[in-house]
Amino acid sequence: MAQEYKLKGVTSLDLKPGDKQEVEVEGLDAKVLLVNAAGTVQAIGPRCTHYGAPLVKGILGTNGKLTCPWHGACFNAKTGDIEDAPALNALPVFKTSLRDGAVYITGEAETIKSGNRKPTFKCSTAGASQPDKVVVVGGGSGALGVTEGLREGGFTGQITVVTNEGYLPIDRPKLSKALLTDLNKLQWRNDEWYKTANIEIVKDEVTGVDFAGKTVATKSGAKIAYSKLVLSTGGTPRLLPLQGFKVLGNIFTLRNVHDANKIVAAIGEQKGKKIVIIGSSFIGMEIAACTSGGNDVTVVGMEKAPLERVLGERVGNIIRKNIEGKGVKFYMSAGVERADPSGSDPSNVGSVVLKDGTKLDADIVILGVGVVPATEYLKDNSVVRLEQDGSLKTDEAFAVVGLKDVYALGDIATYPYHGPGGEGKFVRIEHWNVAQNAGRTAARHINSPHLKPEFFTPVFWSALGAQLRYCGNTQASGWDDVVLQGNPDEGKWIAYYTKGDTVVAMASMGADPAMAQTAQMMQQHKMPSKKDLEGGLDILSLGPPQ
Repeated sequence: MAQEYKLKGVTSLDLKPGDKQEVEVEGLDAKVLLVNAAGTVQAIGPRCTHYGAPLVKGILGTNGKLTCPWHGACFNAKTGDIEDAPALNALPVFKTSLRDGAVYITGEAETIKSGNRKPTFKCSTAGASQPDKVVVVGGGSGALGVTEGLREGGFTGQITVVTNEGYLPIDRPKLSKALLTDLNKLQWRNDEWYKTANIEIVKDEVTGVDFAGKTVATKSGAKIAYSKLVLSTGGTPRLLPLQGFKVLGNIFTLRNVHDANKIVAAIGEQKGKKIVIIGSSFIGMEIAACTSGGNDVTVVGMEKAPLERVLGERVGNIIRKNIEGKGVKFYMSAGVERADPSGSDPSNVGSVVLKDGTKLDADIVILGVGVVPATEYLKDNSVVRLEQDGSLKTDEAFAVVGLKDVYALGDIATYPYHGPGGEGKFVRIEHWNVAQNAGRTAARHINSPHLKPEFFTPVFWSALGAQLRYCGNTQASGWDDVVLQGNPDEGKWIAYYTKGDTVVAMASMGADPAMAQTAQMMQQHKMPSKKDLEGGLDILSLGPPQ
């Protein structure tokens, strides 16, 4: 039952739009965040419902948009609702009142203490008689976004998710960042939640789509009808077409829990393994960081510096120094010649030979050389036209161009980018947040096709000896300079990627909540210029975005 609770030490509600204050609730072991959300002063849950970041350290715009300082999750501070991924639970909102020089909130004790509002979609559909049926192919981030977005938006039709991974949607970033394999810790929702929301999970693999007949065919022989189809099948890890790599054991890619289990088993509890990681991508670098404890880890990369394609040579070498601090060795500007078998067990890998003749002993090899869109089930379909990279071209709502009632999300979607420098050019972005936000965008379009899709700033994060934050995108525009602020040697820096005088992306370490501020300002197209940043402008000095 809801009742009043006094806020400790608060004597007024005099907050300006964009102001926020974390306060204790008397009589409860709990805190709330007091905010002025676009003119409304109220209390909300104090921590991001993604990984628990303190929202008092985030960014609250004068329009009421509240962005987490860590991973870019956004909430509407007026309603508590989710606006951007990766959070799934909304924030509770508590009415405030001022009486006799004290401030009180009204709410239920358990809700105040939990600080989040888990959606409970008690949805009952009419089975086959229900005309609206959304079928989602794939069980990743995009599926999370679209299914929860549909139910949040009031969709009462059938929802079926067909996934070939063998488990419920998981927090995939934890695979490469921590090699986590416990499904109880990885799955965002349990079976009961999906049953209550009447979201059917089919553990099967889609092998084809009949776009005219509006059905999908599965490996088990089933045919599933749809009124709207959402394709969100993610990426397939690239393999190396080189001698030894297709036939030797203990050579792995990492995409799902099954892959993570194999790697963990190969490393073993005793560790002490020689691990060679081929590819200095984000996946490769994260695996290097999380396996470095107790193992001998080497990274082989074709670039001059790790992550050079995305972050540039200067910033890439900052990251390299972080990872080297964990004992990881690097061979950069290197090509791979072959994998040779182990002398003790010829069925397994024993070494990797580089093009210059260098031989790297290896008990385990992990490939982090990118992914390709997982659209094999569409390649022989005469109705659909795949892009050169195997992706599907979509519009701003992620509706597939040239197909009716079909959407594509995440790694398989090439969509028009309207961020700084984008000018609507088509990009394909392989970020967890982008896939989930695309799902939410598609859900809004299905629920309310008259609404114009809203631009969201792409955000990603990475565990690279320290937490890297990144927002924006350089694919559409490219970049010709980097403005570096701070001191990399102290682990506190911001890199602004610019094209001409326009800031198109930023990366940072140890500078929270600079990324959250930048993401909001990019969404509003109000980023300061390159010239301002070169002059030493601190983006946080600009105050709440407005």
